[in-house]
Amino acid sequence: MAAVELVGLTKAYNGKPAVSQVNLEIASGEFFSLLGPSGCGKSTTLRMLAGFVVPDAGHILIDGEDIVGRPPEKRDIGIVFQNYAIFPHMDVAENIGFGLRMRKVDRAAIQRRVGDALKQVGLAGYERRYQKELSGGEQQRVALARVLVTEPRILLLDEPLSALDKTLREEMKYWIKDLQKTLGITTIYVTHDQSEALTMSDRIGVMNKSRVIQVGAPTQIYERPADLFVTTFIGESNLLDGTVGRASPDAVELVLSDGSRVQAPPRDGLAAGRRVKLVIRPENVLLDGAGAEGLARLPAVVTSRIYQGALIRYRLEAAGQSLVAEVQNQAGRAQHDAGARVTVFWHPERTEALPVD
Repeated sequence: MAAVELVGLTKAYNGKPAVSQVNLEIASGEFFSLLGPSGCGKSTTLRMLAGFVVPDAGHILIDGEDIVGRPPEKRDIGIVFQNYAIFPHMDVAENIGFGLRMRKVDRAAIQRRVGDALKQVGLAGYERRYQKELSGGEQQRVALARVLVTEPRILLLDEPLSALDKTLREEMKYWIKDLQKTLGITTIYVTHDQSEALTMSDRIGVMNKSRVIQVGAPTQIYERPADLFVTTFIGESNLLDGTVGRASPDAVELVLSDGSRVQAPPRDGLAAGRRVKLVIRPENVLLDGAGAEGLARLPAVVTSRIYQGALIRYRLEAAGQSLVAEVQNQAGRAQHDAGARVTVFWHPERTEALPVD
């Protein structure tokens, strides 16, 4: 499978940047996701890779060869869009074999490759069905088979699950990832859904305002966000206002708005006096201080308790600010009513101090 490198990739429309100096390296066989809000440039990046949009500057390298200027049909890249574009007047086999017929592949080879593609996507026996006889998930599989039958070096997926309902989206994201692992095909997946990106990807590139903000494994993106945008876009976070009191190579001491002092891992650029947000994920806020040595702590008041089955979600006030804790609902664990005075704890290494600016 092919390796992909984007070097200084840039595109603007009417003077407004759509993609600005994007630099990415995607390994052969990797499942790489571009994640970001609508309008951040992720789909434009994908379309430049596919050859549907011409970049203003930069290079697109596949296995070291620059393909900028090469027409889409000569890039050996397959792409699946949000709209699966299944031809309603063709049956499944005809839809899947369409690209091969356009390439003048002989009939026997088309029949064999269509059969193989149907097996790959779990639709053997569906050859003579039409679009109206297929569920949304089955239509998506047909769209994938139509791409895979051409044996591309690279697979591009542009928000392919957005048209499906929640239950089917959950099912299909695991199915796509399993298929990609089986085939070993280099895959670039565009989505605005953080759950999809975290679940499916080997690595993620987070985009905002035409630029790539951070690239890393899902655990790194979630647990070590590069800035406040990544923090708030990926998952839910508590953000406590504070100021750097003292910084060292080992830790940063923060002074919260009520004068409380807590520690966080060191980060470049955090000097004394700098305003920061202390980032704590709700699942890392503890209401049980068992073995509390080395834990940060703050007195708090419960403002509400929400039962969520496996989880109890608490809203609290601590250090004059709002805080959310998600606690496992376990037998024997005490539950706290609104108005209860408690102490919240967290592991300092499970926090981040991010500059406000």
